[in-house]
Amino acid sequence: MSDLPALARFGDRVATGLLDVTSDPAALDSTGFWAVCADYEGRLTCARFADVREVPVPAPRPGAWRGPAVGDWTSSLDRAMYTAGVRRIREHIATGEVYQVNLCRVLSAPVAPDADVDALTSVLARGNPAPYAGTIRLPEHGVETATASPELFLRRDGRSVATGPIKGTARTEAELLEKDYAENVMIVDLMRNDLGRVCITGSVTVPDLCAVEKHPGLVHLVSTVRGELREDAGWPELLAATFPAGSITGAPKSSALRIIDALETAPRGPYCGGIGWVDADRGVGELAVGIRTFWIDRTAASAPLLRFGAGAGITWGSDPEGEWHETELKAARLLAVASGEYQDTGAA
Repeated sequence: MSDLPALARFGDRVATGLLDVTSDPAALDSTGFWAVCADYEGRLTCARFADVREVPVPAPRPGAWRGPAVGDWTSSLDRAMYTAGVRRIREHIATGEVYQVNLCRVLSAPVAPDADVDALTSVLARGNPAPYAGTIRLPEHGVETATASPELFLRRDGRSVATGPIKGTARTEAELLEKDYAENVMIVDLMRNDLGRVCITGSVTVPDLCAVEKHPGLVHLVSTVRGELREDAGWPELLAATFPAGSITGAPKSSALRIIDALETAPRGPYCGGIGWVDADRGVGELAVGIRTFWIDRTAASAPLLRFGAGAGITWGSDPEGEWHETELKAARLLAVASGEYQDTGAA
């Protein structure tokens, strides 16, 4: 197990001096600054820190991060299994059981026992900058996670809450398909319903629908859904109503979750979960959807494993090979960055 001290980093904000750790979401409505990591499967880790300061992410130090070789990555679902899963989901859609399912695979590769997830953060910040980049290093609690997430799960400012679902991914805006726009609208409807469970009736709005955002190596369709929390709702109720995020499950959510459980062969862990921070003193917080996310798993008997997830939203209009290639597109740059093969040319 790593003996590095506990730390959390979100953009230029770094938190140190661990005070306590809990799995109770009610703590996020108490006092202090909390780092939050919610696994897709429901495990919640909330860590309160004593010291929070503004410090830019340090530049990578030569040798500080030694990533896996590019050829060492293995996938929980290979190409044949993944495309078969897409075909199976289309069968579920044909019977009217579901409209969309996000099918994911987890990639794994061994890393050195002294691997430091915060050193990976420095590499990611240069090779794949992201609006919701974050790191939580809690070795004693089994959390060593670094995300380069482009997707907002929940932002809270007092009673005001917002979510920013991403559905639709391509290399360029011109390559976005009608299917991508349809995916996005379906998930916006789902997120409106989720927020509606804890927000004041009539307060849920969609100020942005299917906006095109450019990110390193690809573009996304992003929408914004906002609402005002009821007075009797706090973080526990908000998380219960919205987790896991609709963009990484599907619609209807209950049916999609059942299909995901039947088709996927590895736990998602922090991938597709929620990663971020809550300042309970100020009543503000920001959680990202745990996509473009790495985590170190030290439970393996042989050596620690670096894990990373990739997935795609499957609809009736999905082509199995096309969806496999979308997961490859989402993973390629980040795996190259983590493996030390990506060369920064200065291009966006």
